[in-house]
Amino acid sequence: MYSLTSANRYYLYQGFVRMNLGIDGLFKIIRSEMKDLSPVSGDIFLFFGKNRQSVKILRWDGDGFLLYYKRLEGGSFELPTFNPNTGNYEISYRFVFYLKWSVIKVCTVEKTF
Repeated sequence: MYSLTSANRYYLYQGFVRMNLGIDGLFKIIRSEMKDLSPVSGDIFLFFGKNRQSVKILRWDGDGFLLYYKRLEGGSFELPTFNPNTGNYEISYRFVFYLKWSVIKVCTVEKTF
């Protein structure tokens, strides 16, 4: 069973991804751009779409990958800031818990044409 706990390590991809990428595409991003990290380590990787209304979560669970997708119907996710000391977005379980239950601060964006 898939669970998010404080025992896991969570990494946020520094860029934005196309939300049509599947497991193989996200796996390649981890291998090529997050070189110090292993996609099969059991760590959890988060990828946001360009408009920050969508998030994909990728995790190896021992015998295969799990991929979860969440899309907001309104507003966008507020992302954590980059830590230049570590070079990665290593985020807390609290952030992921709030993401899971949609209580992360959602910024409302008005479209102007």
